[in-house]
This record gives sequence, C-alpha cells and structure tokens, in this order.
Amino acid sequence: MNKKMELMDIRTEIDKTDDEITKLFLRRMELAAQVAQYKKEKNIGVTNKSREREILNRVTDMSGELAGYARVLYSTLFDVSRSYQRQLNSGESRLSKEIKKALEETPRLFPKKGVVACQGVEGAYSQIACDKLFPMANIMYFKNFEAVFNAVEKGLCDFGILPIENSSNGSVSEVYDLMRHYQFHIVKGIKLCVAHELLAKPGTKLSDIKKIVSHEQAIGQCSEFLKGLADVEIIPCENTAMAAEYVASAEEDGVAAISSHNCAELYGLSCVSDKIQNNANNYTRFICISKGLAIYPGADRISLMLSASHQPGALYNIIAKFAVLGLNLTKLESRPIVGKDFEFQFYFDFDASVNAPEVINLLSDISQSDDTFMFLGNYSEI
Repeated sequence: MNKKMELMDIRTEIDKTDDEITKLFLRRMELAAQVAQYKKEKNIGVTNKSREREILNRVTDMSGELAGYARVLYSTLFDVSRSYQRQLNSGESRLSKEIKKALEETPRLFPKKGVVACQGVEGAYSQIACDKLFPMANIMYFKNFEAVFNAVEKGLCDFGILPIENSSNGSVSEVYDLMRHYQFHIVKGIKLCVAHELLAKPGTKLSDIKKIVSHEQAIGQCSEFLKGLADVEIIPCENTAMAAEYVASAEEDGVAAISSHNCAELYGLSCVSDKIQNNANNYTRFICISKGLAIYPGADRISLMLSASHQPGALYNIIAKFAVLGLNLTKLESRPIVGKDFEFQFYFDFDASVNAPEVINLLSDISQSDDTFMFLGNYSEI
C-alpha cells in the first residue's frame, strides 16, 4: 500500500513538472517567434548552427550523466523551433500552393483512357497493370524504364506504368535511381499478383533446357528453382514478355523464358513448369506516373524523396517529424548519390492525406529545409 502511495506521489510531482515544462515550452516558442520576426526584418536565415552548438554544450555540461538525453531533447527542440520560425517567416509555401491547386483542379474520377507508356512488349506485367488501371488505354511500349520516364516528362505520353517493388525480391533499384532525374508525379498505385511460368517451344522438356532468359527481378523471384538446374545458363533481359518473344523467335533449341501464362498464349509457347516461384504469394507494386501533379479523391498514401546530411542523427531527426504526428512510414528506401562520398537519397512512403493541415505543414517544413526534396504525390493504391 505504501509503495502504491509513493508511486502516486511521484506521478503527482511528474504532472506538476510537466505543467511547468509546458509553460516554459510555450514561453520559449513565444521567444522563437520574436527571433523569427527579427531575422525576417534583418533578412537573416533561420538556422544558426553556432548558436545551437553553444546551447548544446552548455546544456551538456549541466546535465552530468544525462548529457546524452539532454542533447536529444534539445536537438528536437531546435528542430521544432526552426520549423515554427520558417512557418512564420515564409507564410504559405510554394509546395502547399501547388498541392491546393492540384486538389481544386484534379477531376473527381480517375481517367479510364489515355496514352500510357509501358516498358517491354505485349504481355508484359506492366501492360497487365495498365489494363487494370485504364480499361481503354492507348499503350506505347518502350525498351527500358528510363524511356518511360522520358516519354512522360516530354509529354509524349499522358501516363507511365513502372514496377517499384516485389514482395519476395525487394525494390526495383533502377526505377528508384531514375526518379531523381525526371519531373513526374505519382497519381495511382496498383499491387499485382505475379505468377511466373517456365515457357518454351512446344515439345521442349525440362531436361532439354540449356538457356533461360528473363528480367532480373523474375530471375530473383525464381532463384530457388534455378539453383536446382544443372548446366543451365541464366541470361537477364529487359522484360519477361520480351524474353518470351525471344524464345518464340529463337532458332536454337533448349531455350526457355520465365514469363507469364498470358505470354504463353501470345507467343505460342508451352508451359514447362508453373511451380518455379520462391513464393506462391508473389506480388509486385506498380506506380502510375504523370508529369503534372494530380490528387484524386481517396488518396491516402504520400511518396517523397529527400536527402539527409552526412552526420549523426540526421535521418533520425527526419523520421521523428513523422513519429510526432503519428504517421505510419510504410517504405524507406535509400539510394547512393552518384558523385558524392557516402551520401544518400531517401525515398519515403507513408499513410496520410494532404487534406490534413498538419501534413501540409510537415511537407512545407521539409521542402524548405532540404534543397533535394521532391514531393512525388498523394495517391491511392488498388
């Protein structure tokens, strides 16, 4: 009974202390607003690293064995203060204006038709994803993923379909690497069940096969099956449908493709085996991109790209912004920045809508503090 009372007494003191901390926090933010006004009048930037370092050193010296915790607390406090000052000084950000304009101008229904860029040839999984999104699409096929990005950016196509992630073989790295170099926005996502088969010319048996061609993602998704084959050459190519097309036109015997059942019918091939995947529940996520920003009703996923400074806690500080708002990060992908020493670009997916004011404020804050920031879109996935 005494222990319970002692704990209650301690908690009472904690509540009183929290009340005092809250009052001091509000007072500190009032002072931060005054600092923001002064900096605006004097045309001074928000960030002052030397001043922050000075405070951190002083707080660390005062905190004894809790110095590390104090640094985390004050680093977070600085981040909050900078965000508040930027909001006060800049007013409505360019990004928030673009988002509001997109919300006003985007049609209420997702289109059923359009000129759509897909990588590969007829029968490709990108084409299957396209048909599910656009029942009346005019499809233009391109040899590689970069050509799809380019077709959308140049206005040759209204939309583009690109694979970005597989449930058993991970991210499509090439697509993520290309994202940094093109102007586009994600307007829709689709998760497609992928069922690979080993296809060859009619009459070919498994023991006859000496060469297998397919896209590297499909090869990875069937790696266990392929390991069990002796003296078989595995050759990557641009696309699973292109692999089937190659096998159908090959003059040599003993060639097979990892492709879809749909491609067997399209290219006159037979299924040698339909049990070749590492995982029967094999799904690939595709994104639908357009050049302009469009946010259709029901959009509940946001994608963006940004970089983090090459110093301790930089990525943590970014992730903390999402945690504070209770936003669920569903994807975090890092890609090296070519030409820079161990610096990375980060891709984020998180569950949210730009209709929420706190989400707009978060995006505006990040966009103003990171020159590499790219808002890729707010969309739904089917």
